[in-house]
Amino acid sequence: MNAPTDLSMKNDDVLRVELEVFRRQHRDLDEAIHALEEKGTGDQLTIRRLKKQKLRLKDIISMIEDRLTPDIIA
Repeated sequence: MNAPTDLSMKNDDVLRVELEVFRRQHRDLDEAIHALEEKGTGDQLTIRRLKKQKLRLKDIISMIEDRLTPDIIA
């Protein structure tokens, strides 16, 4: 998984595309975790690793959304 480490070097269009890719990956991981837990076929270590990946993606998504959302001083 290639995570953006320096968002300041990327323009908004690139970030929007990456955001959609990361959201899709996050959804896919969520579905995979749910399927493994439901069927009981996945071992706990595998499920734990997938959940960690999902959390990393969530953090990346949050960073990109923060970068794309302008700060509004009320």
